[in-house]
Amino acid sequence: MGELVVVRHGQTEWSRSGQHTGVTDLPLLPDGEDDACRLRPVLEQRQITHAFVSPLQRARRTAELAGLFDGVVETAIEPDLVEVDYGGYEGLTTPEIAERLGQKWSLWADGTVPGDTPGETLAQVAQRADRVLERVRPLLADGDVALVAHGHVLRILTARWLRLSPEAGALFPLSTGRYGLLGREHDWPALTGWNTGCP
Repeated sequence: MGELVVVRHGQTEWSRSGQHTGVTDLPLLPDGEDDACRLRPVLEQRQITHAFVSPLQRARRTAELAGLFDGVVETAIEPDLVEVDYGGYEGLTTPEIAERLGQKWSLWADGTVPGDTPGETLAQVAQRADRVLERVRPLLADGDVALVAHGHVLRILTARWLRLSPEAGALFPLSTGRYGLLGREHDWPALTGWNTGCP
């Protein structure tokens, strides 16, 4: 039985500054491209048979530089792996949101508000994550499956793999250019590696 290799895209201008980047389609910075290139030798050591990638360019470019479009792996764009729609909080940092509200704010406790886009609830993101997991579970019989996407959606997907509520994604910070491993122990879903960097 294979494992899920969940990969967060490399650094962008907004991930560096702490701005919430949902549907805004930003490119990788040069440092982000370096992050992605460092993933290649690590991923090449695994038995990855399939990869699913967010349609946003920061994830697609990360997957490309990490070698997941080289023909060895069956790779598909997966719309359900797009980042959380932050609605009215798109492009803002957590301190900026808190200043607007006059109180502390957390995505995990307080959610989003409508803006140029409607925003999403954690439950809505969890529904997307559940669809991805339903699609990939049968593929794990043949080897590892890579998911290349974004911080918050991957944290929620991890919580759902572990049979936790989407709010439990708060427990699994995932830095840019890092990856985690979702596997099993005695047939029980388990976190087998997390927030691992590459040399």
